[in-house]
Amino acid sequence: MKAAVVTGASSGLGREFVRQIGYFYRDLDEIWVFARRRKRLEQLGRESRVPLRIFDGNLRKKQVYRQYQSALKEIRPDVRMLVNAAGFGKSGTFSDIASGSGKTQTDMIDLNCRALTRMIQLTLPCMHKGARIINLASAAAFCPQNGFAVYAATKAYVLSLSRALSSELRPRGIIVTAVCPGPVDTEFFQVSGGLTSPLKKLTLSEAPKVVRKALFDSRKRREVSVYGAAMRAARAGAKLLPHRLILRAEEIL
Repeated sequence: MKAAVVTGASSGLGREFVRQIGYFYRDLDEIWVFARRRKRLEQLGRESRVPLRIFDGNLRKKQVYRQYQSALKEIRPDVRMLVNAAGFGKSGTFSDIASGSGKTQTDMIDLNCRALTRMIQLTLPCMHKGARIINLASAAAFCPQNGFAVYAATKAYVLSLSRALSSELRPRGIIVTAVCPGPVDTEFFQVSGGLTSPLKKLTLSEAPKVVRKALFDSRKRREVSVYGAAMRAARAGAKLLPHRLILRAEEIL
């Protein structure tokens, strides 16, 4: 059985990947979807051209991984694509977030880094030549960010891990792509805090376009997918300019 696996599938970019993967892989038997909100996944199943197998649970808890391991062992799917889209961010200074709920910081690390790594560990034995891993990083991965310190650090981890895996898995014919968008018009900002920067508002992207570009870049075997001229410029700037200068500029802006 040929399957794709998508985490964070109930909203945002994860949901959009589910909608588009069926056109990228036309011979899929199922898409296995992960999220906490089962009703949303059931609704998505009514919209999807490919049948969904639902794993409703919190990726910061062990139970959902037990269910996933059991299904992998029983069904032995040929996983053609793994999309790690689950994640969240919280804006504010490190001290301010810690004074509200220090657990928010570690929850970001658990979901954005540990859960992503665990999903790759479990899924990789079911992936073969031509399979793809798409990890949702962020343009925040390109350099440290004031007011987004932990989130940017977690996405830097995702980008670094993805690039290393791309090199390691190339001999096996498995393609790994890190997707690094800027701000995207999704529910993300309901959790992270409202989008206040005028510059970020100007560069706000649409989820379907970001996902379409990510799938195109994966097909082209690109290690990194960056949507839009503004984010490509940001990536170039992060390579050329000392990060201390970028951080000072963020303070002014």
